[in-house]
Amino acid sequence: MREVAKFGAVGGAGLLVNLLVFNLVRHLTGLQVVRASVIATVVSIVFNYIGFRYFTYRDRDKSGRTKELTLFLLFSAVGLVIENGVLYAATYGFGWDSPLQSNVFKFLGIGVATLFRFWSYRTWVFRALPARETVASAEAILDAQPARTRARADI
Repeated sequence: MREVAKFGAVGGAGLLVNLLVFNLVRHLTGLQVVRASVIATVVSIVFNYIGFRYFTYRDRDKSGRTKELTLFLLFSAVGLVIENGVLYAATYGFGWDSPLQSNVFKFLGIGVATLFRFWSYRTWVFRALPARETVASAEAILDAQPARTRARADI
């Protein structure tokens, strides 16, 4: 439950970043809706990686950062396609492209993509440390303590 809450906090902040950048880019640059959305999604992916790595999943395995980042970007790219595919279908398939409609379908796309991202990040990217590695790490810390400190702890 705690993990879901942390994921939700980072995701909620990422959602706000995504929607804010989307609306700013769309209204200040005149870019097409889906292009503005892709830019916003990329900005929120960077924001979310930092939040997930250093807040939500800070206790997870930190070895293999290159692999972690590669998997994160791969699954984020799939999420980007899901998120912007919903917006694309609404805009170009149904002609729903008013600012309100664009925001509604952007939000809906983010929701669908979030389900995929939560599962993939948790399962493949930010993997939990195996229990035996955790125990070995704790034992190494205890072995490193001076004998006097351990004797006091036993009392």
